[in-house]
Amino acid sequence: MIAIKKYAAIDIGSNAMRLLIANIIEEKGKETQFSKSSLVRVPIRLGQDAFTVGEISEENIERMVDAMKAFKLLMKVHKVEKYMACATSAMREAYNGKEVVELIKKKADIKIEIIDGKREAAIIASTDLHYLLKTDQTYLYVDVGGGSTEFSLFNDGKMVVSKSFKVGTVRLLNNMVNDIVWVEIEKWIRANTEEYDLVTLIGSGGNINKLFKMSGKLEEKPLSYIYLNAQYASLNALSYEQRISELGMNPDRADVIIPAIRVYLNAMKWSGARQIYVPKIGLADGIIKAMYYNKI
Repeated sequence: MIAIKKYAAIDIGSNAMRLLIANIIEEKGKETQFSKSSLVRVPIRLGQDAFTVGEISEENIERMVDAMKAFKLLMKVHKVEKYMACATSAMREAYNGKEVVELIKKKADIKIEIIDGKREAAIIASTDLHYLLKTDQTYLYVDVGGGSTEFSLFNDGKMVVSKSFKVGTVRLLNNMVNDIVWVEIEKWIRANTEEYDLVTLIGSGGNINKLFKMSGKLEEKPLSYIYLNAQYASLNALSYEQRISELGMNPDRADVIIPAIRVYLNAMKWSGARQIYVPKIGLADGIIKAMYYNKI
């Protein structure tokens, strides 16, 4: 006999909002399985508001309310029994973030929790990586978002240290990351990886997923530093419009993909990693698993 549960996670990021609905399959004597039932992504760039003027605009508040009403209905028709909605750096930094949360609770009946960078990193790290983490190896897990990037170091299958930095694609697009932050990241990565002979990167986020899809590789195969660097140069040589028309990228992906690759390349350079694995996981997956295992 198997039992199937349906959980949902809402990730309110700086570049987009996502609703992930997952099937949780329980079978006696077997490991619990998690599979994606539905994923909806809405390109509301809250970071553009939060990082430049410090508040979420009226237009985007309206769009958020509409999106949350739609998410609520989708969860209803999917018969979701448990959900959690988390908002990250854009909502953390917007001075009207708490007001927006209250408004959404009132109008869409969805409760949103604004989480800090440390909690975000911990939730992401709770995603099930055991099939990737070989116990005799060291991995630097890098999750690049619109407003922040979470770094987590794993050794012997266990997390050693993690840290969140205010380096995200929307911030980088708006020239809001100064050199001091890059120096801090470099110091942190070098200090925490220097004792290990070989470090491999694990990358998550919409941009690295898109890049991996474009590579045509099988999911368990890594991308090399050389490939990533070549793609960075190739995409940089195209205009924003060309990335949309020639490569078929979404308009809200075509601009942020360049700064995202820069973050991954720097992380590889400073850790000495030559390869990056790209499992399709992120904050939403972490929320589902953390809810199931009662970690949040």
